[in-house]
Amino acid sequence: MKHDLQQTIALLARTPAALDALVRDLPEEWTSRNEGEKTWSVFDVIGHLIHGERTDWIPRAKMVLQFGESRPFERFDRWAQERESRGKSLGQLLDEFARLRAENLDQLRGMNLRQEDLEKRGNHPALGVVTLSQLIATWAAHDLTHLHQISRIMAHQYREAVGPWTKYLGVMQCAGHSS
Repeated sequence: MKHDLQQTIALLARTPAALDALVRDLPEEWTSRNEGEKTWSVFDVIGHLIHGERTDWIPRAKMVLQFGESRPFERFDRWAQERESRGKSLGQLLDEFARLRAENLDQLRGMNLRQEDLEKRGNHPALGVVTLSQLIATWAAHDLTHLHQISRIMAHQYREAVGPWTKYLGVMQCAGHSS
């Protein structure tokens, strides 16, 4: 599927409501547990998404448009949510994510990007040259990755409770896909 900006925005706009419907007001056993050492809980994933809204997608898009390849993106802190989410409730994180996403999508729409803008190139510190189109498509795929991860984390809590059905449940077999 070729990247289409309007279709991407449509998907990005739905993520906050999807997360809200899935995890708001669940008992903490579902949202605070992880899959083991050096893994994230649902709470952590929401915090990570918030950090991305603040420091990744729109700031990097602006860098591509302003500096092109001449200035590399700032490195992304994949563990920033540990300090940034401290003392907050899951409900607060969901509200913050929804607010930031709406603001970022307003900014993205306000850029009035044309095809030639989407072809502009930036400099990722680990990946090298990337296009603005790739960055925005990755934003949507990143959301889907973390929705999948949240499903996997929650299913992991029932890994013993489902008994022999484990072999029929793909989510129980999934070991993750992000490095």
